[in-house]
Amino acid sequence: MDKISKKTKVLALLIAVVILAGVIVTCTVGLNFDLRYQATKKIQLYLEKDFEIADIKQITNEVLSNQKVIIQKVEVFEDTVSILAKDITEEQKANIITKVNEKYGTELSAENITITNVPHTRGRDIIKPYIMPFMIATIIILVYMVIRYYKIGALKTLAKTIALLVLAQAVLLGIMAIARIPIGRITIPLVLAVYVLSLIGATSYFERKLEDKKAEEEK
Repeated sequence: MDKISKKTKVLALLIAVVILAGVIVTCTVGLNFDLRYQATKKIQLYLEKDFEIADIKQITNEVLSNQKVIIQKVEVFEDTVSILAKDITEEQKANIITKVNEKYGTELSAENITITNVPHTRGRDIIKPYIMPFMIATIIILVYMVIRYYKIGALKTLAKTIALLVLAQAVLLGIMAIARIPIGRITIPLVLAVYVLSLIGATSYFERKLEDKKAEEEK
């Protein structure tokens, strides 16, 4: 029992440290958002012809060195390229257009192409579409857990399940903040994976408790 108690204390301390460190990092430095969710600048070049993303990437690597850039084909015929970066100056825009003209024989004019400011996407806006489905699924699961494990104690089952779900997500966010894992496309899959693993862990725990309860009743 002493070994189990000691392991539990170490685990609890580790969880507390991760969550506390995550809170400190979030409050001081902030979360690390993927480029597409940061405040960025964008230009769109209408080439009117087929082009290769790799060619545009080579140009942006030369002009926007040391910057992460997102390049996409847009419009129905994919003859327009969208270039998104943390910062694009007028000089850099002009250099990109000059190099694109040289590469594809186009006659794009820097004066006719504007740099668009793309605002930062808030974290709440990223998760907003998933809040209601998560809430509905969680309520259904909690009702099932209470019914399934009522012999252990309805309130105890409910409280422990909610605590585990919240704690697991807090640890995940803490790790993401500390490790500077970008908030973006992988965030929701990670949240969902931790959510499912938490439920599996809770179910395994309650199943063992239920078996112990039945064993006691049979004696």
